[in-house]
Amino acid sequence: MNADQAAGNIAELAANAVRHGRVPRRDFALRLVHRPAAALIRVEVSDTHPALPVRLAPAPADADGGRGLLLVDALASRWGVTERTGPGKTVWAELDLAVGTRAGHST
Repeated sequence: MNADQAAGNIAELAANAVRHGRVPRRDFALRLVHRPAAALIRVEVSDTHPALPVRLAPAPADADGGRGLLLVDALASRWGVTERTGPGKTVWAELDLAVGTRAGHST
């Protein structure tokens, strides 16, 4: 895992919350957690929209979107969705700081 992978996951999850999770007059929350003892960075983005994210088939090369969760899946060691207090959900991604580890998606 490197800084570009962490930045890519943060950017994709935040962009997805803004684009797909927006509810008028409500914002999203971003939480970053670094756990040195576990060699882990966790990114959490919570929004108030009730719909769960859907991983789509790969978008055509000339498409303007549709790759967000595919990128998260490729960059993260694992990611998933959890309920949150209040309306909406939290989409999270974990990045192992140890080189060469990748587990995939979970809920």
